[in-house]
Amino acid sequence: MCVFCKIIAGEIPAYKVYEDERVLAFLDITPVHVGHTLVIPKKHVANLEAIESDDLTALILAVKKIGKKIKENLAYDGYNVLENNDPVAGQVISHIHFHLIPRKAGDGLNRWPDNKYAEGEEEDTMNKLKS
Repeated sequence: MCVFCKIIAGEIPAYKVYEDERVLAFLDITPVHVGHTLVIPKKHVANLEAIESDDLTALILAVKKIGKKIKENLAYDGYNVLENNDPVAGQVISHIHFHLIPRKAGDGLNRWPDNKYAEGEEEDTMNKLKS
C-alpha cells in the first residue's frame, strides 16, 4: 500500500483541508510555501493516463476549489498546479497527485527555461502528436 493510500485509510496522519467521496486534499509535509497542498484521488491510480474520466473530473474540480481558498483565505496572489507524471518527470509516489503551490510576487521561484525548436522540429512534433 502506498503512502497516500495509507493516509486515505487513516494509517498515517495528515492535515486534511478537503475531502469528499472521491478526493482527498492535505498539506504537503515539505511545503514550497505555507499552504502547499496535495490533491489526490481516493482510488489508487499511478498516473494521468490510468485515471478514469469521472475521477479526474472530481480531482480537477477539487483543485479548483482549493486553489480559490489558497488565494482568498491565505492571501496569495496565485498558485501553480503541478502534476509530475511518472518517475522521469519527478513523480516520487506512484499515486497520481496534484500539487497546489501558493505564489506571491517576488517569492523566488522561477519558471522553467524558454527553449526554441530547431528548424522543422515544430512541424514534425505537431504531426507526431496529431497522429
